[in-house]
Amino acid sequence: MNSPALKALLLDLDDTLIDNSMDTFIPAYFSALESFVASVIDPKRFIEKLLHATRAMDRNDGSGPSNEEVFAATFYPALGVSREELEPVLGRFYAEAFPRLEPLTRPRPAAPKIVEWANNRDLQVVVATNPLFPRTAIEQRMAWGGVGVDRFDYDLVTVYENCHATKSSPAYFEEIVDQLGRRPEECVMVGDNWGWDVMCAGEAGIPAYWIAPDGAPEPYPAAAIVGRGDLDSFLAAALDGTLEAGWAKLVKAGAIG
Repeated sequence: MNSPALKALLLDLDDTLIDNSMDTFIPAYFSALESFVASVIDPKRFIEKLLHATRAMDRNDGSGPSNEEVFAATFYPALGVSREELEPVLGRFYAEAFPRLEPLTRPRPAAPKIVEWANNRDLQVVVATNPLFPRTAIEQRMAWGGVGVDRFDYDLVTVYENCHATKSSPAYFEEIVDQLGRRPEECVMVGDNWGWDVMCAGEAGIPAYWIAPDGAPEPYPAAAIVGRGDLDSFLAAALDGTLEAGWAKLVKAGAIG
């Protein structure tokens, strides 16, 4: 029997490829949105309905419309403003105000080296970030972190326009695998969130490498992982073959799925 071969690398974005704490970023993002839309709509009501529509996206199970379509069908009617009226305002927000959030994000030096390594290995590369944002918001953050779509080749960047589930469901990972034309065990998911990046990926049959600080206890429930460490440790494991050796051992043992 032929040895298994790693074919695809799935990379989380926030607090994996880039330093971008959602605890800091989301409040600043909401504040910027409130200021920008205040001239056309009550900002507090805007955020309330935005959160409502985000929760609707998070319930998407992969069997129906895209996350963008779920968002639109929930958000605009609840707000009482037509999509045609408000969408251009949001477009201007992402072009004019969103870039001012860049100082909240810091590059991680290992990130571009990892993407370059994967490109050189002819792996399929996915930026597997939770697809609750439009493409522009995700691609801007990638650029801020030095891993922009203008710099590297990506087979897929998950955004709310092209996904039909979120990271809270294994259906999100199943959709990625289907789009890549791969089997789950041919992939590795790399991310910092135990529930989303390790557990849900594992439920879809995808092995995971957990980005975590030294000494951090593994949460409950436990899961089989390819390895763990910070992004520099992952890069070292990729370069010296430890990553693929750990991945192959896990796959052969049938420890995922």
